[in-house]
Amino acid sequence: MTPSSVDASSPAVPAATRRLPGWLGWLLLVVALAAVVTGIGMRDPSPPDEPRFVLAARTMIETGQWLVPHRGSEIYAEKPPPFMWALALSYGVVRDWRVAFLLPSVLAALATLWLVFDLGRRLWSPRVGVYAAAALFACLQFGLQAKRAQIDMVLVALTTLAMWGLLRHLLRGPAWGALAVAGFAAGLGTVTKGVGFLPLLVLLPWLATSRFASPRVTAAAPVSRWRWGLLALGFLAGAAVWLGPLAVALLASNDPALPDYARHLLFRQTAVRYADSWHHVKPAWYYLEVIATMWLPLALLLPWLIVGWWQRLRGRERALWLLLGWVVLVLLFFSASPGKRGVYLFPALPALCLAAAPLLPALLERRGVQRVLAAWILLLSLLLGGLGAAGLAGAVPRLPEIVAERALDPATVASLLGWLLAMGAGGLLLGIVALARRRHAGPATLAFSAVLWFGMGLGIGPALDASGSARGLMSAVGARIGSDAELGLVAWREQQLLQADRAAVDFGFRRPWHEQWREAQSWVAGDPGRRWIFVLDEAMSPCADAAQAIPIGRANRRDWLLLPGTALRTGCVTPPLADETGEAGDPDGDDA
Repeated sequence: MTPSSVDASSPAVPAATRRLPGWLGWLLLVVALAAVVTGIGMRDPSPPDEPRFVLAARTMIETGQWLVPHRGSEIYAEKPPPFMWALALSYGVVRDWRVAFLLPSVLAALATLWLVFDLGRRLWSPRVGVYAAAALFACLQFGLQAKRAQIDMVLVALTTLAMWGLLRHLLRGPAWGALAVAGFAAGLGTVTKGVGFLPLLVLLPWLATSRFASPRVTAAAPVSRWRWGLLALGFLAGAAVWLGPLAVALLASNDPALPDYARHLLFRQTAVRYADSWHHVKPAWYYLEVIATMWLPLALLLPWLIVGWWQRLRGRERALWLLLGWVVLVLLFFSASPGKRGVYLFPALPALCLAAAPLLPALLERRGVQRVLAAWILLLSLLLGGLGAAGLAGAVPRLPEIVAERALDPATVASLLGWLLAMGAGGLLLGIVALARRRHAGPATLAFSAVLWFGMGLGIGPALDASGSARGLMSAVGARIGSDAELGLVAWREQQLLQADRAAVDFGFRRPWHEQWREAQSWVAGDPGRRWIFVLDEAMSPCADAAQAIPIGRANRRDWLLLPGTALRTGCVTPPLADETGEAGDPDGDDA
């Protein structure tokens, strides 16, 4: 086959790929399902982000206000509501927040794996699809996001669905239905988290490589070019899921808060945040560091992959031109913004795994690759196991400081260290297998990823739950003030309102602390004998009798106090406080 005749629709399938047992795809699906699902129902929402989104979803259910999310009494204008709708829908199905809050991420992770498999199957072969899904499952960032209730896993599922539809049409088409689905997924992704339009950038490398198309593919080009409007119509329909009701509400409502909400979300949190970010400012090369760490172990194979890609790109394999060209465009897009977070690049990972999949069967037969994967398993296992063993032996110098900072009890610490030791031991066994029987390095890598995610779901997450979710802290608050008391929150965090055992009153979240105190004092004056204030120790008002303040506990690396209403002096006005931020830390800088 000459280079000029090579097309993405007919790439060569390596012999090693054809020899792959057919049952391996089903085994991967079962392992991935078990690893991702494990841990659901065993912990509560924990920072970052999870309590905020669950609180907004719970408020939607309780108030019937679905269009504009709220964080307590304030409008939450940092993210659009579709992800909160998904959380609320999940709760409506299972009626248990401990289960419901992780369901959207779990389903999105499984959908992403299936889409990657199906696209690999359509572009190359079913066996390549298995390798693509396996590569994605093995990457650290995929597992970490699949087990968190953040927007990004859902965004990646929508992004991958859009790429699935676009590449089906562009490389295997015409497939007009798939093109419309791609547009809808991109539009819905855009109103889920801003950057959902990125899959549309794949049209640029497609146009740039149009001369690579074989006569058969050229003949399949659409005669009715108006049908390309299905992509735009699909995009508008997806975006209208939220923007449509918002536009109607803006036209019908006289509430000035609604235009302010739309303006802040559509402009400040999108264009301004991208062009002139006010936090998470990183250097231009930051995402190379993300690739080298969060995309392990696939990143370890990049020296071999780049050589293989170069050969195939020279052979004009159009599918690789589109996949790799799109990954580069996404990398450039995010690198151009001063504000950077590792999770922003996550939507490009499935495409990179797809591009790697045709090469992986042959690479996994090379001794150098096998040794690198075995070394990856052994090194990470030694790190985890060594940390667990050293902690149990009391040989970690900073461990007491970390334990005190996070207010972990001895039983929790012992459980965490025990799980680290167990994960490390399991990984060591797999690493030894990978060294002794090098042809099993690939399966051993997948098994090690499963060990990590089982350990996270069954051990690490539940052990950190009481402290991280503030469940333990708020349980202590409820026990201390009694069932008949009323609770107000000053300088609070979302997990505290979420975990309160009663309908707590807040006085704003972003508002400066002294303004929150002004409202709190007015509220307390209505019934000082029954009303209590829960407050961050740094935000204590000089109008309160400090001698009556009760240290109630430490959570999320901060100390918290309870103040009886009788401790507030009548007529006193709280002045602006030193180091006042209006919140207990950056409320939205850790958004996913």
